[in-house]
Amino acid sequence: MALTDTFVKQVKLVKPTGDKHTDGEGMYLLVLASGKYWRMDYRYLGKRKTMALGVYPATSLAKARLRRADMREKLADGIDPSLAKRDERDALTIAASQTFELIARQWLLKTAAERAATTQIKVTGWLEKDVFPHIGTMPISIIKPRDVLITVQKMETRGAVESAHRVKQVCGQVFRYAVASGLAERDVTADLRGALATAVTTNYAAITEPKQVGDLMRSIHGYSGHPYSVAALCISPLVFQRPGEVRAMEWAELDLDAAEWRIPGQKMKMKNDHIVPLATQVVEILRGMQPLTGHGKYVFPSIRTGERCMSENTINAALRSMGYAKEVMTAHGFRAMARTILDEVLGERPDLIEHQLAHAVKDPNGRAYNRTAHLPARRLMMQRWADYLDSLRSGATISEPISNI
Repeated sequence: MALTDTFVKQVKLVKPTGDKHTDGEGMYLLVLASGKYWRMDYRYLGKRKTMALGVYPATSLAKARLRRADMREKLADGIDPSLAKRDERDALTIAASQTFELIARQWLLKTAAERAATTQIKVTGWLEKDVFPHIGTMPISIIKPRDVLITVQKMETRGAVESAHRVKQVCGQVFRYAVASGLAERDVTADLRGALATAVTTNYAAITEPKQVGDLMRSIHGYSGHPYSVAALCISPLVFQRPGEVRAMEWAELDLDAAEWRIPGQKMKMKNDHIVPLATQVVEILRGMQPLTGHGKYVFPSIRTGERCMSENTINAALRSMGYAKEVMTAHGFRAMARTILDEVLGERPDLIEHQLAHAVKDPNGRAYNRTAHLPARRLMMQRWADYLDSLRSGATISEPISNI
């Protein structure tokens, strides 16, 4: 006879060893001194087995019957319900251990070769500072779009709108890696399109008027900060490479006798090897750095630890301490300063300038120039540029193009 809700609720223990009250099809209510338990007896491959269906009242009579029906369906399909339940429990345990942070760090490691070293540091910093504290411990399989949205909105609220967009993209890459690894069903960041404020793109502030450049160069040469930052600051306008490339300069990349800095492609934005001819002024500064940092990897190491390069904020912080606001001059602005003056004031060839900026340059036939293209001409241009900056620093004014023949 089938059980009723009223009976299940009111039944009391009679036998000290426990009482069984059947509901049919192998299911019964086991009443013990410790409580009421749903059980189901079944046979699989000729062996008698028992499986727990839950504890009353957390598991009601109706819910226990649904679980019985599910068990009978598995048996009809030739599946042992006990083994299936164990497998489900193991899968949940594994899923719970596959946290967002664990998967993100796996992704960072596997894709490191695709990014410049400075970018790897920046992406890792974003994840550790802005993402892991919020969703890092969550199993990646249960993270919802709103979880990621709340995380990046915290960045948006403090004004880091562009970084919030970048972090959302990074999270999307982690999710796609998880999908490919069978650890997530889909990239949930796809649902966040339009959820963040549009990032306003602005050019890096730069000084491009020669007289003001002269003032800037005098300020740079009068700067009295740490020797590492002083040297990096003095070199930045002379080589006009990206700030991340300057601060990550390695001694192994330099040939001071040949006056060349050879940057490997993995550290460049365009992923191409790049050669920077060094003016005599730059070589002099670098030779002065050799006794200080020549024993290590980086020319401009972190003051805190020599195992990392200088902080990305060092040059900008130096400019601020000299009185140059971020709306006036930035570390990245040395590139625009050089590009503008080399072209408009000194009359240098645009293709040579673009080469030294490590931009994509093609010949008249549409072929990309290689890293050694026009190297002698570029070497002369870089020396003229350094000499010109020295002349501005000494107070000279040059308004007409200088012959580069």
